[in-house]
Amino acid sequence: MRAMQLDRPGEPLRPVERPIPQPGPGALLIEVAACGICRTDLHVADGDLKGPLPIVPGHEIVGRVAAIGEGAAGVAIGDRVGVPWLGRTCGHCPYCRSGRENLCDDPLFTGFTRDGGFASHCVADARFCFPIPDGYGDVAAAPLLCAGLIGYRSLKLAGEAETLGVYGFGAAAHILAQVAVAQGRRAHAFTRPGDDKAQAFARRLGCASAADSGTAPPEPLDAAIIFAPAGALVPEALRHVRKGGRVVCGGIHMSDIPAFPYADLWGERAILSVANLTRSDGREFLELAARLGVATKTTAFPLERANEALDLLRAGRIEGAAVLVP
Repeated sequence: MRAMQLDRPGEPLRPVERPIPQPGPGALLIEVAACGICRTDLHVADGDLKGPLPIVPGHEIVGRVAAIGEGAAGVAIGDRVGVPWLGRTCGHCPYCRSGRENLCDDPLFTGFTRDGGFASHCVADARFCFPIPDGYGDVAAAPLLCAGLIGYRSLKLAGEAETLGVYGFGAAAHILAQVAVAQGRRAHAFTRPGDDKAQAFARRLGCASAADSGTAPPEPLDAAIIFAPAGALVPEALRHVRKGGRVVCGGIHMSDIPAFPYADLWGERAILSVANLTRSDGREFLELAARLGVATKTTAFPLERANEALDLLRAGRIEGAAVLVP
């Protein structure tokens, strides 16, 4: 099989040829049709997240079942499935037993602690794969598997917020904004300073306003969701959240949060982080996205151009999501 492999942090991914893996008990061999590129893949490639190496990144995988391991149930050869970031949980730690498998003490993560989808084939646990709604093509569906899922979990943690600030308008935000608008919320987008293109994109998706980060929203916020990995945005968002409101940090990695006055937190405001996802999140969101007609904006790249796509994402030059196609 063909794959793009990370050997050392900070170095370009390397094209490699490997034997096609065989699925073990409970696993599936998947022929990859598309794999989205997530900001987490950047953090893995750049060494912000440190895991076993070498590794094949990629955790927004859409493909078709090519082989089925012993005991894997509910799937057939040729079925289209999606593979998310959460690749397996232990099932017996306190978090798994209490329905919080996203916090599992002994998980596997696709494209981080097990090989992912920057490849022509991958292996995944059948229990952690999702059927893909029929209304989405392979490329269009790929960003739903993490950008969409993490955005959805972030929105759940934001509670019943009617006015919502969204900081960092990339792959996750462009999906989240559509869900929020469809639910009757007012979303205010904040982008890198001077990114007129992203701000126009946010307005086209129905955001009530779009402006540079550091700009005050036109009204107080019930909640804010931060996707940009910039810790300085936490106190910035907190200053604009009403009493009782929440600031939700949606990324797996963020720079340090600078000090801020306690008065900005007082009033039962809260700062929360989102960790991974649950399978329940996945089932709920994919059904919701199909029902609401959520659309993804994508730019497709051949697998061998993964490094170019990562560079464009790093520079903030991808509108929506980048997707690799083997």
